[in-house]
Parts: sequence; C-alpha cells; structure tokens
Amino acid sequence: MIEVMIVEDDPMVSEINSKFLKRVAGYALYKSVANLDDAKKFISAKKPDLILLDVYLPKENGIDFLKWIRAQEIDIDIILITADKSIERIQEAFRYGVVDYLIKPFSFERFKEALLQFENRYYKFKKNDVIEQKDLDELKSSSSVFRSEDDFIKGLNKYTYRSIWEEIDKRGCNDFTAEELAEKLGVARITVRRYLEYMEKENKVAKLLEYGKVGRPQHKYYKI
Repeated sequence: MIEVMIVEDDPMVSEINSKFLKRVAGYALYKSVANLDDAKKFISAKKPDLILLDVYLPKENGIDFLKWIRAQEIDIDIILITADKSIERIQEAFRYGVVDYLIKPFSFERFKEALLQFENRYYKFKKNDVIEQKDLDELKSSSSVFRSEDDFIKGLNKYTYRSIWEEIDKRGCNDFTAEELAEKLGVARITVRRYLEYMEKENKVAKLLEYGKVGRPQHKYYKI
C-alpha cells in the first residue's frame, strides 16, 4: 500500500480528501494533520510515501514546508492542493519537485487521475534499478500536469479510460449499465457514457436496449 499524509487545516476539506483517498485502491491514509509542526513530527516518526499538501495554512505556508523537505533531503513525493491559480506559484511548486498540482475545488476524477499517475511512476521506479529511455519518456508524458487531453483522444483521458475498462473487464460476460459503472467508480454518468460510446466504436463493448415492464427502456452494455 502507498501510505499518504494529508496536511490540511480545514476539517471539512480534510475529510473529503480522506474519503477520496479511500476510494482509490492501493492507497492508505497514514495520518491527517492540520499544521506543519505535526506534519514534521509524524514524518520524523514514520515517513509516508506521498503528502497531499495544502498551501494556505494558518500563519504557515505549504510551499515553505515543501522547501524544508527538500533542504532536509527527505525523499517524499508531494502533491500540492491549493486555490492558488497563479503561474508564479505553480512554477515555484514544480521547481521544488511536486508531482502534481490540484486546484480547489477539484473532482474525484481529477484526484484519482493524480494518484493513478503517481502509482504508475512509484512502482515503475521501485521495481527497477535502471530504466530505458522509452519507458522514462512514457512516464514523463503520462505524468505531465500541463499535458492536453488531446494527447490521448479528443475529450477523453487515458486514466479514466483505463479505470472504466478495467471495471468492465472484471465483469466478464455480465452485462452492465452506465449508471452501475458510474456509481462503482465515482465518475459522473455522462462521463461514463462518453467513454462507452468510444469503446463501442472500438468494438470493445456492445449496447442493447432493454425494455422493462414499467418505466423507460434502459441501455445495457456487455464486453465483446
């Protein structure tokens, strides 16, 4: 499991981030703290793999904490979470090595994408002592915060696509609805439908119109 520390002073936001984290397989919450003193204390006791770090804290600044971690040569990856949209702040964050930058408010889909990207890189590095250029280039491309959705398919995201397809694959021959997938993955129904439409064009799934005894007819899908 990838262990995560959340540094967030707002209890409601901290709770939301904790719930989001629980919905992503392979991750576990190590500790949630509201200030940098507690963050430093728990890091000294046990180092997490990843920190979800708020920037604006009472009388404190997450960027200063990021700089402190780098100055101490503590090898922890960090995703910044902030309402600050300024290019200056974003550039500063990446100069000090954050792996992603989430601007509040963000969706669960974007949160999950950030963690999937991190997980991919984390295990790729952990399992190998060396890496080939093509594999490194692939990692860099997939983790680029400034990449366009056009890098995959216009209007689609490859990580969301992968999550949806993996869930479909688990179901085998069983049929399913867009609503069932949306509820399972925590993705909007309209988003799931868009990806299913594309998968139909790829001949990966087929759609049937099922008429029930009452109510509207329902679209059901199955894996081809």
